[in-house]
Amino acid sequence: MNNIFDKLKVYSDSDYYAFHMPGHKRNLDLMDGTSPYRIDITEIDGFDDLHHAEGILRDAQERAARVYHADETHFLVNGSTVGILSAILGTTEKGDSILVARNCHKSVYHAIYLNELDPVYLYPKFDTEQGLSTEIDAADVQKALEEHPKIRAVMIVSPTYDGVVSDIEKIAEIVHAKGCPLIVDEAHGAHFGFDPYFPKSANIYGADLVINSLHKTLPALTQTALLHVNGDMVKRRKVKQYLDMLQTSSPSYILMASIDACIGMLEETLETHSDARSDYKYKNIFSEYANRIEALRKDLKRLKYLKIIQTDNTDRYDRSKFVISVKHAPMSSHELYEILLHRYHLQMEMLAGTYVLAMTTVGDTQEGLDRLRDALLEIDKEIDTRQGRPAAIETDLPLSGRQPALEKVWTIAEAVNRRDKIQKRSFEDSIGCISVEYAYLYPPGSPLIVPGERITKEAVEILHWYQEHDFSIEGLQSEDGIEVWIDG
Repeated sequence: MNNIFDKLKVYSDSDYYAFHMPGHKRNLDLMDGTSPYRIDITEIDGFDDLHHAEGILRDAQERAARVYHADETHFLVNGSTVGILSAILGTTEKGDSILVARNCHKSVYHAIYLNELDPVYLYPKFDTEQGLSTEIDAADVQKALEEHPKIRAVMIVSPTYDGVVSDIEKIAEIVHAKGCPLIVDEAHGAHFGFDPYFPKSANIYGADLVINSLHKTLPALTQTALLHVNGDMVKRRKVKQYLDMLQTSSPSYILMASIDACIGMLEETLETHSDARSDYKYKNIFSEYANRIEALRKDLKRLKYLKIIQTDNTDRYDRSKFVISVKHAPMSSHELYEILLHRYHLQMEMLAGTYVLAMTTVGDTQEGLDRLRDALLEIDKEIDTRQGRPAAIETDLPLSGRQPALEKVWTIAEAVNRRDKIQKRSFEDSIGCISVEYAYLYPPGSPLIVPGERITKEAVEILHWYQEHDFSIEGLQSEDGIEVWIDG
């Protein structure tokens, strides 16, 4: 086995089950099994051009807009990343100020760098008991816009990686009252709005630009995504110009066909609400899926030590996400992750400080969900049968995992573009210095430290904690230090 294809083939033939993206979960019942080589073409006659869509691709994008209740929708073959970049660059001018949720994906920070923007950060609320970052408070948005009148756009992520949804309707009202567009990274919410069990899409609640990753939570190939445009506060031509610049000039028809097939499935589920035709293959796919995962949640209430955690407001939480907490169990999240992977062959989506994350989608089979249920109940029972009463491991994660608020000394562009007086220092010796590097866990890809920020003792303690617990810190040139700007 010496190439990628062979390794993928061996893996696909194994019994490892995916509780991670892509959302199709390699479930061939949801996909056409045609060889991709048979349909891999370029912009030949009759197949349109994504960058100048006038035929079949224009029609497909218009259908997607109808399904998602958007004014206009663009196919993305470079993932949600290209949608986020185009949305931010298309709504700001060089040097503008932008209000940004600090838990946004790294692509948001790349857009801030590219347009030399001055970010003002919003920090999500934090549930200390559960060790979970929650929503962006609309009151914090209001306060930030009043204190920083030069803000030209607002960018938040909803839902978060862990499934937390903010009050988009209220936030949109506040943002629009200040004359700014609202951009929502809804990458993890492409399935929203297709069953009452899940929250509604940000398109419904007034967001101006919404980005969905089809491949994360729906049956679509990796890299497939959508950018929705709404209202009249966005210069649509400018957004489209950035899409043309940033997306490949050779968009894959395999990926675009995957997007269109996924939209067709979604359209069918909507039509069945008023038309119960028996030949609709997918007519009940979301209601049946919701029933399966709700049954799983009820079964997992039997857990004594491991816990499935979520926010209290179920109207603003994505229950497709299973956040499995170890805060009350005598094991670390890393131990649980390894047991699920190596003993039960269940691959989780993410390992965090006090929990692991299992992603479910319409692509999950009942057998797969049963395997997760049985594994967690068995692990929990083993804890219960140990001699003596097991005590929960007291997590010493600094700030309980809360994102520390760091002083912004320079913009990202000012910090990254400085080449003089740059020095690599150990984490301890970097305290008080200005970082010229990012430091983040991936996934989810939200920075702990951003270039231009003054490094604090708390930030260094968090970095050390993650390293000591075998987490990989990305964004740094080396694992044993960070590049900083030295004054003098």
